[in-house]
Amino acid sequence: MSPKLRGAALLAVAAVVVTGCSATTGGQAQPASSTASNSAPDDTAGDPRAPKVAQPLDPSAYLGKPCSLVPPSALAPLHYQAAGEATPAGSGLDAAGPGCAWMIGAEGLSVQIIIGTGNRDQGIGGLAGIYRAKDSGQLRFVAPAPSVDGYPAVFGDTTDRRAKGDCNLWVGLADDLAFAAAAQGYQGEQDSCQVAETVAGAVVGTLKGA
Repeated sequence: MSPKLRGAALLAVAAVVVTGCSATTGGQAQPASSTASNSAPDDTAGDPRAPKVAQPLDPSAYLGKPCSLVPPSALAPLHYQAAGEATPAGSGLDAAGPGCAWMIGAEGLSVQIIIGTGNRDQGIGGLAGIYRAKDSGQLRFVAPAPSVDGYPAVFGDTTDRRAKGDCNLWVGLADDLAFAAAAQGYQGEQDSCQVAETVAGAVVGTLKGA
């Protein structure tokens, strides 16, 4: 894998990990039921660690064009000039949902978003699903994050890599749906998380204006 693609793939791995379980028994992840509905079950949506989303946002109009969720005007100050590379929802690394990645190859920097519709369809969507992945051991790092334009958020990854310049942020769009925004290859926690928060804010702003 080329260095410029490594960062984008890392977030995809962190995201798809969440889709691999639907419940825990004795600390072990169990396969998601094939009959899971498009709405998260009560035990997922009702996790007290996950704040309720007072005004849900619907990204359905952008699922076929996820790169449009982050306008060039938001990316230009971050020095991303090239068009984003969309990844449609599918299997493997794209199982969590559709996404888009932007890269600055010469500097080894990348930002990426993933809309967690795949997680929602498995019945493990929303921020509650992120906490459940932590409980099962699939995500070893989950911590509260500042809200993004009024929408609750958490940091979540396979490990805490913020000090190394990689920051993964999950933002709740509804009680059963969250999206991830990540920045990778930066100098440290402050830079990478500020970039991730900027990208996440652009997504929320686009959805609010839709």
